[in-house]
Amino acid sequence: MNFFQKIADEFHLNFIAEDRWKYIVDGLGTTMLVTILALTLGLVLGVVTAIVRSTHDKVCTEKGGHFFLRFGNVICKIYLTIIRGTPTMVQLLIIYFVIFGSVAINKTLCAVLAFGINSGAYIAEIIRSGIMSIDNGQFEAGRSLGLNFRRTMIYIIMPQALKNVLPALGNEFITLLKETSISGYIALQDLTRAGDLIRGQTYSPFMPLIAVALIYLVIVMGLSKLITLLERRLARNDKR
Repeated sequence: MNFFQKIADEFHLNFIAEDRWKYIVDGLGTTMLVTILALTLGLVLGVVTAIVRSTHDKVCTEKGGHFFLRFGNVICKIYLTIIRGTPTMVQLLIIYFVIFGSVAINKTLCAVLAFGINSGAYIAEIIRSGIMSIDNGQFEAGRSLGLNFRRTMIYIIMPQALKNVLPALGNEFITLLKETSISGYIALQDLTRAGDLIRGQTYSPFMPLIAVALIYLVIVMGLSKLITLLERRLARNDKR
């Protein structure tokens, strides 16, 4: 009984006393907000970057091609090289303390920009691999239907590419969710920071940190299940 009483006392101290559970709830809300907005930004940047790069690879030759398409491809390569070659935490700190260091900026917005830009680089390569995996015959089929390159890409290529890379996109979403745990470095009260705040008040690290870990675990398991169900539905549609 002493063991269970000790667990109950720890739970009360860390979550019930002084309504410390509100730290967890507020932190969870911030984590999900940052993740969803950053994923949206990352998808936009990733799709645009992937289309520019894949279009360049399919249209341009070594001695030809449109100048603006070549220029856009160079910009995209620089973006991918910098973002994929530096740690996410360093990018977050640079955006908050260097780029916006002289202005008052909402910390949530700063986190969304940092994680969105970071995620966009990885999503771009995922989607580009999906586009490049589509047979060139699909482009020819689009042209035979009277569609230009843009419409062919939107209505024929992208739906197939996204279906092929859905598992990788799902994994990137999960990775992004876990990466937001470093938001505390700019004093943003996310889920991880909430657990740390409770630990600092109660001097009891076990209960708040385990609770944070379990919450992340449950969310990731739920997302993994949803992705699996979506993959099965898409597979059934392909068989019809």
